[in-house]
Amino acid sequence: MRARYGVPLGIMAAGAAGLLYSAGFEARSFRLRRVTVPVLPPGMRPLRVLQVSDIHMVGGQYKKQRWLRSLAGLRPDFVINTGDNLSDTEGVPEVLDALGPLMEFPGAYVFGSNDYYGPRPRNPARYLFEKAQGRHGLNGNAPVVNAVHNPWEDLRDGFDAAGWLNLTNCRGTLKIEGAEIELTGLDDPHIKRDRYARVAGGPSEGADFSMGVVHAPYLRTLDAFTADGYPLVLAGHTHGGQLCLPFYGAFVTNCDLDTDRVKGLSKHTAEGRTSYLHVSAGCGTNRYTPVRFACPPEASLLTLVGRE
Repeated sequence: MRARYGVPLGIMAAGAAGLLYSAGFEARSFRLRRVTVPVLPPGMRPLRVLQVSDIHMVGGQYKKQRWLRSLAGLRPDFVINTGDNLSDTEGVPEVLDALGPLMEFPGAYVFGSNDYYGPRPRNPARYLFEKAQGRHGLNGNAPVVNAVHNPWEDLRDGFDAAGWLNLTNCRGTLKIEGAEIELTGLDDPHIKRDRYARVAGGPSEGADFSMGVVHAPYLRTLDAFTADGYPLVLAGHTHGGQLCLPFYGAFVTNCDLDTDRVKGLSKHTAEGRTSYLHVSAGCGTNRYTPVRFACPPEASLLTLVGRE
């Protein structure tokens, strides 16, 4: 009898240990990714950009809130928030409180689907099935019905009051020590709210530097930004794969981006042009799948330097 049930019990014990680790430790083991990106015009001083993404705030996540507040100590030149701040309809005050010190710096934001809609319980295996069938978000699945609507307007108003630029299918400009930084943003492609035609045309001639910002790195948006000549695009959404296999990496990206570029810095080519792409693995999880494995939560500090 012992031999018959020894292996299954061992597997169950290992699974339980993995679950405890991924939910109790790694999902709360916050990291800072540091990246240097050679995209600025020659002679322009380096810029330090802090990217925060996929916070997915749930009430009572005090360690995450303390860690987010501590990021102000990095003293970035400006902050980019690439969306999915909420995973709780009551989470707006805690998001604004956690990001309060960062909102003392210049910044800009786009929203993700979870800023607009509350999460629902979902079998994680569906991500694998949808990947195999080429379906992602509203780009291949049925529209969302009976969704919980998050108070995104309150979040928007809080960011706007702090002076952060709303890049929802529009452009904005930050003045950083005399330099004009142009930011071109899109609403979330995961739920088909992106409208690139409204911002098309590429960097403005008067800008010292221009970059693209979007929540979900769908290929159609990356192609558009790159073909238009933006040297850098920032995105989030993927959670870095969230549940990864050591020495293998991510299984899914939850969009049509390949898993080799699920997080960190890479390049994207379209119509003979090449841009840098930085995808943040984010610092949160959906409230119904609060686990991470081989993919710790993160924010990113990008140091932009002159092109080689």
